Amino acid sequence: MARATAKICGLTTAETLDAAIAGGASHVGLVFFAPSPRNLDFDRAAMLAARVPGHVARVGVFVDPDTNLLDRAIAAGRLDAIQLHNSAHERIADIRKRFAGELWAAIAVRTHADLNAAARMKGLADRILYDAKTPDDAALPGGMGVRFDWALLDGYRHPLPWALSGGLDPSNVGAAIARTGASLVDVSSGVETSPGVKDANRIAAFLKAVAAA
Repeated sequence: MARATAKICGLTTAETLDAAIAGGASHVGLVFFAPSPRNLDFDRAAMLAARVPGHVARVGVFVDPDTNLLDRAIAAGRLDAIQLHNSAHERIADIRKRFAGELWAAIAVRTHADLNAAARMKGLADRILYDAKTPDDAALPGGMGVRFDWALLDGYRHPLPWALSGGLDPSNVGAAIARTGASLVDVSSGVETSPGVKDANRIAAFLKAVAAA
């Protein structure tokens, strides 16, 4: 099995972006969702995007975005992929027509039945991101350090390429990869000192753990 790679999501500073790249991240995530403490304005997104080398993919993270936000973010962030949370199938299909890069669909998981949503993404998305389902009253759909039971993926036949997210950190990502066979893992709050504040040392530790898995 090929070694796993990692996406460091919710980057907001040049220092932490550089740490992700230096540590070997395959993807970096730029968040465009105003309620998030990791939200970027277009100027900052453009500044960060310009620092990303060609071998690292820039992923824009959105929660049911309108077309204006999506178009401006794609341009500012030079996005190679977009990651959609809480978007209806019809909206995903519309975005699919407008965007030539990779489209990732986030599936919120708490029970085995939640995995059924992944199969419905065939023909719409290029990749599924399995993320932990947050509490019903949560302000954010992800990035809250919540994890789901990885055993739910035991024996599951994935309909599309996929990535694992939700509650990962340097101490557990190796076990997560070993249990699920994930080839791509995604972290945000697990490399932070407080919501939205990434730590370069934690990023390095996470990527080192991924490389060792």
